[in-house]
Amino acid sequence: MRTKNQARASVLVLGLVATAAVLVPASPASAAVPGLVRIAATSVSNSADYHSVTATCPVGKVLTGTGYELNGVTGEGVVDDLRPNGGVATAPTAVTVGAYETEAFAGNWSVTAYAICANPLPGLVRVATASVSNSADYRSVTATCPAGKVLTGTGYELNGVTGEGVVDDFRPNGGVATAPTAVTVGAYESDATALNWSATAYAICANPLAGLVRASAVGASNSLDFRSVTATCPVGKVLTGAGYELNGVTGEGIVDDFRPNGGPATAPTSAASGAYEEDAFAGNWSDTAYAICATP
Repeated sequence: MRTKNQARASVLVLGLVATAAVLVPASPASAAVPGLVRIAATSVSNSADYHSVTATCPVGKVLTGTGYELNGVTGEGVVDDLRPNGGVATAPTAVTVGAYETEAFAGNWSVTAYAICANPLPGLVRVATASVSNSADYRSVTATCPAGKVLTGTGYELNGVTGEGVVDDFRPNGGVATAPTAVTVGAYESDATALNWSATAYAICANPLAGLVRASAVGASNSLDFRSVTATCPVGKVLTGAGYELNGVTGEGIVDDFRPNGGPATAPTSAASGAYEEDAFAGNWSDTAYAICATP
């Protein structure tokens, strides 16, 4: 038979065990994106047929998303490359934008690359997937994040065409309550070409981020030559990456501006997509902007 002191000791031990169980921390929450900023770099402005520029993240930061802007052309220039660096085991830190004239253009023009950068994110990598290479008018390819990772940003590259191919769809999946995990790139020939060509989709992926969702906004559908639409993150979230989609044109529309807001000391919270007709087009068409957003 136990004494009173033995009973008290047993109660004390049980209490300590119970307290310890309560104090054990839960699994870590999903990471957020601290230190988010937008960096811009602009190429020389001249009348050359091709322009290229690279925007690089500040030392110690990594690339979560991309953007671009064509300056001085209104449907006469097209972005051929929106290529983040990095790889399947290396975090991206920069994005290179290359653009061609779609038709001979005598004026001066330039291209701006936008890099969305943050403090290092766990598991950040760049995945690339290429389509078949042939002379078909249209091709589509999807880059999917490795299992367990989510999509923070996007990129693409057209291979084998130099101003004769346009990206019509640049679409992250996901939704207003679902984290994106892949990006689909769809591209058309802007003018008939017998060349073999392909498209590469780039997915920038990280371990799960707090509150990651995909927002979207659709512009008016009409036959105007130019349209612009902005996708804005929900209140309290910041922009890690973006995308766009042209609806109702098949190689006759060019996204001239794919522009995140923000700056070198300000986190972006929205992405604008502005598009021109490459050739006169009588039908109605519209532009969709996509914003990939997370908790800061």
